[in-house]
Amino acid sequence: MSLPPMLAANPRLDRWVGFEPDGRARIAFGRMEYGQGVGTSLAQMAADELDLSMARLRIVPAATGDIPDEGLTVGSMSTEFSGPAIRAACAEVRALFTAAAARRLGCAAADLDVRDGAFLRAGQPTGLDYWSFAAEVDLARDATGEAPLKTVDQMRLIGENVPRPDLPPKVFGAAFLHDIVLPGMRHARVLRQPGPGASLKSFDEAAVRRAVPDVDILIDHAFVALICASEADAARAHAAAERAARWDHARDVAADLAEPASLKTLPHTDFAAGAPEPETSNRRRVTATYAKPYISHGSLGPSAGIARFEDGKLTLWTHNQGVYPMRALAARITGLAPADIEVIHAQGPGCYGHNGADDPPIDAALIAMRRPGSPIRVQWRREDEFGWAPVGTAMLMELSAELDASGRLVDYTAEIWNTAHTGARGTAVAESALSGYVDPGPQPMRLMPDGSRFSGGLLNVIPSYDIETTRTVEHVIFPPPVRTSSLRSLGGAPNTFAGESFIDELAEIAGQDPLAYRLAMVSEPRGRDVLQTLSKMCNWPHRGFPGSGKGLGLGYDRHRNRAGFVACAAQVEVDQDVRLIRMWCAADAGLIVNPDGAKNQIEGGMIMAASWTLKEQVKLGGAGITSTTWDDYPILRFSEVPTIEIELINTRDPRPLGIGELSQGAAMAAIANAVAHALGARIRDLPMTRDKIAAALLA
Repeated sequence: MSLPPMLAANPRLDRWVGFEPDGRARIAFGRMEYGQGVGTSLAQMAADELDLSMARLRIVPAATGDIPDEGLTVGSMSTEFSGPAIRAACAEVRALFTAAAARRLGCAAADLDVRDGAFLRAGQPTGLDYWSFAAEVDLARDATGEAPLKTVDQMRLIGENVPRPDLPPKVFGAAFLHDIVLPGMRHARVLRQPGPGASLKSFDEAAVRRAVPDVDILIDHAFVALICASEADAARAHAAAERAARWDHARDVAADLAEPASLKTLPHTDFAAGAPEPETSNRRRVTATYAKPYISHGSLGPSAGIARFEDGKLTLWTHNQGVYPMRALAARITGLAPADIEVIHAQGPGCYGHNGADDPPIDAALIAMRRPGSPIRVQWRREDEFGWAPVGTAMLMELSAELDASGRLVDYTAEIWNTAHTGARGTAVAESALSGYVDPGPQPMRLMPDGSRFSGGLLNVIPSYDIETTRTVEHVIFPPPVRTSSLRSLGGAPNTFAGESFIDELAEIAGQDPLAYRLAMVSEPRGRDVLQTLSKMCNWPHRGFPGSGKGLGLGYDRHRNRAGFVACAAQVEVDQDVRLIRMWCAADAGLIVNPDGAKNQIEGGMIMAASWTLKEQVKLGGAGITSTTWDDYPILRFSEVPTIEIELINTRDPRPLGIGELSQGAAMAAIANAVAHALGARIRDLPMTRDKIAAALLA
């Protein structure tokens, strides 16, 4: 029997499970908890397979050496991929201990049952439990995958709303990396270059010392750090340092590069896939272009990191997406061996992809290695987080369709322009300051298991329908005008916004209701189910007429065209601005481990999608990003969040399919289609601001 991929990569059972003298089970997994509740759902899966209560578990804090190496916590893959690994490991441990108990009792293993770690025979206590055999059963062995998993009807905890143990510390101020205080800790800020490749021409140290007399100034090439006894002093020293620095070779980024249309003017590499170009026919051909700008991660708190270098060993505290990748990054930049680096995870602002979380620990590490002994804490400012963290790439999407005589979509072409969604991870801004601009070059081609090329820009680029002929052309921009990398859902949500907006336009051309048009192209029963469920939730048959200022729209996709099914609807009112009234979502993500947590993730994705659709755009100019405050970069306010209703479908399917990125694309499309319904005119460029509403009405 084959092992789940994460268990195959970390096959030793004792890396996942152990039994401790205090009567608790030690459970370890390699996924980071940074707000999505995955720590709770994975613990539920472990407890269910071991037949333990949640109170009997000790979840191992994430740190290199203490947990399995599962890489990065990304892509809605924690429950989908880590969950099966944990279940398989725990099922095998349960089988090994049950066999040991059966030998002790002289009975068959099938005669025994487990309740909260205790072995029962014919429903009666045997006086034995897991801890009775902790010294006898050696878990320093590789998993075989031969132990059967529990069936859905045998599960007790999976499917329950188990409270999240990570929330109380967050509410009462004991969870976050930003609040860690270590003996002798010093606080640092790093002066940023005005763009990669800029060199430090001069620096007036005396002026900085007049502002903060006790500041320790570290200058290494263009890397300038201000080290102080307090965070307040570090902030004052940094403000003085900005005035004291003079730079050569500062870059000047044109403001119009912020617009997605500019992508066509930049150097790019082209990748084509799918069917050949269609031959000339008498079928109706329709084209439309959609655009999504550069978007910030917009984490509510700026990133932070702590480092200590002592006796040749480096310890890092980080809130990033993976302790092992962080160790590899730190080893590359510092030159230390990975064995000499320990990385400890702590809670912080959500990543939503690759934001600035990797950078402050690297800043801190570089300072600590030059000032050994004391822990060095680096907290970015809001301006740093907006201005220097990677952003989600702009995208331009030109779509073409051919319709048969009935109006059915039979041929589909998606041509897109974007930068890499998974850019050179950890090309930390500090690295370019130390060594001059390091151009990482285009990233190596990543292949899927079937040998096809993987690109984040191609996720959901083909709508999730039965379409006879499809093709894609991707133009990957390199180098990008600003630092870009993964943002929640990569290209999946923007592609769904574009594709589902286009489907609505095709339905109108065909003279058909948008829901009926979609259902005619969905043969997958689970897809049809979410669409039909959504129709009832939002009362679609009573949608009303277009152009009234009130609109109802929907969007649908299958996540990455292989995982969960989702349909969203949005009700809006449009005058000078778009006002969200209500949103609905019907989702089939397979096995739901924690329904409340799943709904929270879906709802959070819908709110984020609404903010992307209506508000957000990174502005460029000068040295790079100019939208470096919340005034420059507005997001959806709490007062603008609509009532949201979510229905989970097929929740006891054996396989979990991932929730974290499921709802954004369908929600973006639902809002866009609702706005078009309200206006009787289409806005194809995000965000849907007042100016774009006016332009659409005047077109």
